[in-house]
Amino acid sequence: MADIVGVIGVLILVIGGILFLIAAFKESIIWGIACLLITPVVLAFTVMHWDVAKKPFFIQLAGLGVMLIAGS
Repeated sequence: MADIVGVIGVLILVIGGILFLIAAFKESIIWGIACLLITPVVLAFTVMHWDVAKKPFFIQLAGLGVMLIAGS
């Protein structure tokens, strides 16, 4: 059962990541490519564009929470 919950958590995390990249590419192609290739840029984008990044951020956070619950 914990394995299934863990997989669900990973899927939620991946969906949040995809939504985050979509938001970054909608802002500009440079932001999208930078977020895709350079990890620290994700944090900068999240801080600078919180209004569009908060939903994907919280979705990823929920996925991480589900994964942590599955691991305990």
